[in-house]
Amino acid sequence: MLRRLYDWTMSLAARKSAEVWLAVIAFVESSVFLVPADVLFLPMALSKPERSYRYAVIATIASVLGGIAGWALGYYAYETVARPVLEFYGKFEDFEQWRNTIHGEWEILLLLLVTSGLAHLPPIKVVTILAGVINMNLGVFIISAIVARGARFLLLAWLLRRYGEPIRHFVEKRLGQIVGIGAAALISLAIAYKLFAH
Repeated sequence: MLRRLYDWTMSLAARKSAEVWLAVIAFVESSVFLVPADVLFLPMALSKPERSYRYAVIATIASVLGGIAGWALGYYAYETVARPVLEFYGKFEDFEQWRNTIHGEWEILLLLLVTSGLAHLPPIKVVTILAGVINMNLGVFIISAIVARGARFLLLAWLLRRYGEPIRHFVEKRLGQIVGIGAAALISLAIAYKLFAH
């Protein structure tokens, strides 16, 4: 099923309505969808590099709006909507593990700004729903989502404009790992600071 979703999403890049589909995919990725918007964003930006920043802005705005929807699902409809979605994608156990580990907004901020927003670890929908479940301040959530998702899409746009097709395989296969390593380092520093500051 995942492969069919991936192939279908890739096919959207060639359509005249690609920008609309990019917005739709970016929106639902942040709340209920499994396939990341990058799958559509990358071929669109490669085929029209002069529009890559426009695509990045579209994806960022839609992703943040989708994140707000994910927050609302976690806050208002966890048992009736969010939990079944997480169970459907096999992410419920991961979610519960994060839910039992996270105890404050600063930890959600780290997840959203660094690991999930940039590297999809954990998937963005898990973090947006979790932010709603723990009642994270919506204003702080929106600002952090703009920074996280904007940084990701604008970085991708810059890389694709500067390096073109050769960077695509690197981006698809290695960017998440590199950001993940950096994120782990930042989280470790934050935890160490929290421990030694008290």
